[in-house]
Amino acid sequence: MKHLLNLLAAVALLIWGMHLVRTGVLRVFGANLRSWLARSLGNRFTAALSGIGVTALVQSSTATALMTASFVGQGLISLPAALAVMRGADIGTALMAVLFSLDLSWLSPMFIFVGVVLFITRQASTAGRVGRIFIGLGLMLLALERIVQASDPMLASPATPIVLGAMGNDLLAEIFIGAVLAVVSYSSLAVVLLIAAMAASQVVPVQMALGLVLGANLGNGLAAVLTMAGSAAEVRQVMVGNLTFKVLGVALMAPFVGVWLRFVQPHMPGVAHGVVLFHLAYNVIISIGFIGLTQWVARWVARFLPTKPREQGYRPRHLDPSALSTPSLAMTLAVREALYQADVVENMLVGVMDVIRRNDEALADRLRKMDDEVDQLYAAIKYYLTKIPRDDLGEKESRRWADIISFTINMEQIGDIVERIVQDVQEKKIAKGVEFSEAGMVEISDLHQRLVNNLRLSMGVFLDGTVRDAQRLLEEKGHFRALERTYAANHLARLTERTTQSMETSSLHIDLLSDLRRINSLISATAYPILEQAGALPSASERAHGHEGGLPRG
Repeated sequence: MKHLLNLLAAVALLIWGMHLVRTGVLRVFGANLRSWLARSLGNRFTAALSGIGVTALVQSSTATALMTASFVGQGLISLPAALAVMRGADIGTALMAVLFSLDLSWLSPMFIFVGVVLFITRQASTAGRVGRIFIGLGLMLLALERIVQASDPMLASPATPIVLGAMGNDLLAEIFIGAVLAVVSYSSLAVVLLIAAMAASQVVPVQMALGLVLGANLGNGLAAVLTMAGSAAEVRQVMVGNLTFKVLGVALMAPFVGVWLRFVQPHMPGVAHGVVLFHLAYNVIISIGFIGLTQWVARWVARFLPTKPREQGYRPRHLDPSALSTPSLAMTLAVREALYQADVVENMLVGVMDVIRRNDEALADRLRKMDDEVDQLYAAIKYYLTKIPRDDLGEKESRRWADIISFTINMEQIGDIVERIVQDVQEKKIAKGVEFSEAGMVEISDLHQRLVNNLRLSMGVFLDGTVRDAQRLLEEKGHFRALERTYAANHLARLTERTTQSMETSSLHIDLLSDLRRINSLISATAYPILEQAGALPSASERAHGHEGGLPRG
């Protein structure tokens, strides 16, 4: 039992080391890798080469698949190009298996030492994340050495021949077991390295090891399909197409296991080398041999998983799931989505005056439906941000994370207020056939235009975060509040003069001024984090002396 636990611990260490390397590479180079991948999709062969390079760096064909599938989901590349990338990704994984099968155990202590020093001393910086990569590489090499050490006692156990004898030479059973191991570990590379190490220690025969390798490749494709089962049809098409190639490859290579054992394996320098080179040969053959079938497989997958017509609106435009492992990139995408949400709010706000002036009920209905889009964008951004790994965020990135959440909440609340304004205009003005007085309309128009300008300014503050623009925005809050009070007093004066139009729209007029003030307060809130960080936020006593949170003009 102790020897089995040692082996399981070594396998877990191998998987954890791969996780550290993959996440570390994505967090340091993720944005550049995505850009490189996107630029290399002009034809099938350059796409396959980019797949090899990206996968060799991130050590995970599944991570490459997620990036590629996200491009398809956004309509940036075609399905055949994505399948060509995956052909290269499989070769990249196999090349890394060959590399790690070499005796590099002497590098393990150096990688771990350097990695820990960098990670502890510069944790929140790029150097600290590079240290994470070194730690992962060191743990992988250490784990492979421990797997070999833990396998020797198991070979001497009397239970081992019984278990192996029960399996016999059933190739289908070996493929099934290899596939299960790959799905459970979520890494075909880890499973192939484990199989090679155990074959080198003679825990498993070479013939069984080759069957397990075929199963690991099949399980890798199956794991990706299961992972993305709830995604859009365009994304699932990439995964199912990749699995189709895996199945075709296993069907093609399975009959040749005996040929490999008879003619190739005897010329290998070691058993482990024979296993990983068989893995490489399998992926090279299905990648090069099947790359001409990408169009055919893409058409078949498209018929098997038809896409639905894209709905207009109501869906995020920039929130790419494959960017989540690169927090800085993911937050950049969240900022872009938040600005798109603000654009929708701006369109709603601009449309309010058209409804008021022209009594346009059709436009009013459209504006109220736009609030549903604002709400759904807020929910999507919030959910996306909660999936960003927070542990590796520095202090600055953590503040930015909170600022994005705050900004989207404010935009969602502004959308709700605009929707209520439109509803009130429909019920209290359009339905009753009344109009604002000429003076009242001028005042409302003035406040409305200031509000639109402030919203645009707040979007700039949110994007760039300059202190001067934040100060201007907060100054405008005080001026807007003073102007709203003046216009409310003017309206009351018109009531005392018993102006008919003012009396008929009094309730709506007062509510409208109040709602516009609330919207402006939500807009101005964008300035507070910037000014607080810069130490330029006015004190409570300054705000109490009539500035309402704004700054006096200099």
